[in-house]
Amino acid sequence: MDAQMLIASRIAQELRDGMLVNLGIGIPTLVANFVPKGIHVFFQSENGLIGTGPVPEPGMALPWLTDAGGKPVTALPGASTFDSAMSFGLIRGGHLDLTVLGGLQVDQRGRLANWMVPGRMVPGMGGAMDLVAGAKRVIVAMQHTAKGRPKIVRECSLPLTSNRPVDLVVTELAVIGFPRGRATLLEIQNGVTVEEVVAATEAELEVPPELSQSPIAKPEPGAGAMPSVGEAI
Repeated sequence: MDAQMLIASRIAQELRDGMLVNLGIGIPTLVANFVPKGIHVFFQSENGLIGTGPVPEPGMALPWLTDAGGKPVTALPGASTFDSAMSFGLIRGGHLDLTVLGGLQVDQRGRLANWMVPGRMVPGMGGAMDLVAGAKRVIVAMQHTAKGRPKIVRECSLPLTSNRPVDLVVTELAVIGFPRGRATLLEIQNGVTVEEVVAATEAELEVPPELSQSPIAKPEPGAGAMPSVGEAI
């Protein structure tokens, strides 16, 4: 299992029956592949769809049925479509149980930066700001480092998406939470040591005396493609 699949499969363990869930672009979209057996969730896309299904078979894509990133999707029986005003009303009204977003940086207080890199062309901020502010729970799916540099940092050098701290960051190395506004190591992936996580993290990590360990196997070094800026949002 590569790094991205490892992250997605761990996040899928946070899904609960009946949830309304938004999945961002990139690694978050993979979470739908790992929904636990017996769990039924409703996936929402901020461009106006509840009931998003899997990627269509070759030749079966409909140009007007896409996710928020413009990639073809299918609609499950009973799916509902609506305009962006209704979609963002659901998000801003606090009706989303969970959003899973990609990340460029997260600081030690849990604040996310994921919508732009200054000086680089970006298509727009998308719905990330609304999702972080409006969803009941926010999980960031990202690899722990980018080109050897930590992505969990003391202070974000990139523009913040929101001042609201996220609930969890899940990487190929660890699960990190932010109780009392402090980055706290909650879980390490199987085969990973605390020392490895600390070495790959710029933020000051609180390490409790007892840690749980993921049952999912650690990916081989170099496994998994790094998401681009566009894919991370």
